[in-house]
Amino acid sequence: MDRSYETLQVEDKGDGLVLLILNRPQVANAMNTQMGRDLLDFFDAVNGDPLAYRCIVMTGAGDKAFCAGGDLKERLGMTDETWQVQHLLFERAIRAFSGSPVPVIGAINGAAYAGGCELALCCDFLYAAETARFALTEVTLGIMPGAGGTQNLPRAVGERRAKEIILTGRPFSAQEAYDWGLVNRLCPPDTLLDATMETARRIADNAPISVRQAKHAIHYGLQMDLASGMMFEIEAYNRMVPTEDRREGIASFNEKRKPRFKGR
Repeated sequence: MDRSYETLQVEDKGDGLVLLILNRPQVANAMNTQMGRDLLDFFDAVNGDPLAYRCIVMTGAGDKAFCAGGDLKERLGMTDETWQVQHLLFERAIRAFSGSPVPVIGAINGAAYAGGCELALCCDFLYAAETARFALTEVTLGIMPGAGGTQNLPRAVGERRAKEIILTGRPFSAQEAYDWGLVNRLCPPDTLLDATMETARRIADNAPISVRQAKHAIHYGLQMDLASGMMFEIEAYNRMVPTEDRREGIASFNEKRKPRFKGR
């Protein structure tokens, strides 16, 4: 990806694998207006050309924070109108992120608080450092989660647990996040990124159309009744039948070699 940003660091790891780093370590990678613009531009680019990407890993710069949430120093003294304009930008960025056909894995290397926790919840799944911490603290500040937190968290941990987390604003550990199903794997801090990249590479090596269609079938199927979800799955499945990748997959299996998927 040939793009440079003020608040993000984007590293092309080859073969469609991209490392996306939230890059404001001096303020615990807090989200300011510019980061909202940068995230929107990044995910708009991914969504506009999904064949160019196969998997994205998102993490935070430094070793203390994934993202501390909204930049409250920037927000100090904002008028209601300015606040709402900024939040609309964040909403657009979250919609672009959530709508990404390309899988996104979160490597949660430190604190993921408030909007930072909501960014983590937008990822398809999470690996976390054993020292990471999570919280949705908005109600302690007179607001509430507004970047998908009230929707994504219950889908990850269940309604009752989500209510406890959101209504108390109380932080919780990476171990608790793992026990509750929010995090897929816990890692020592110094191996987190390598472990996440290894999984991302495995995804990137698979047939990209198959990966995208399976992701859509899971995500949207969960929002339907079972019969409708099963029908949606078959529609997604049928998209693969006429592809070169489907033929390559079967040929490589029978020829006992690694497949060479091209995304078509």
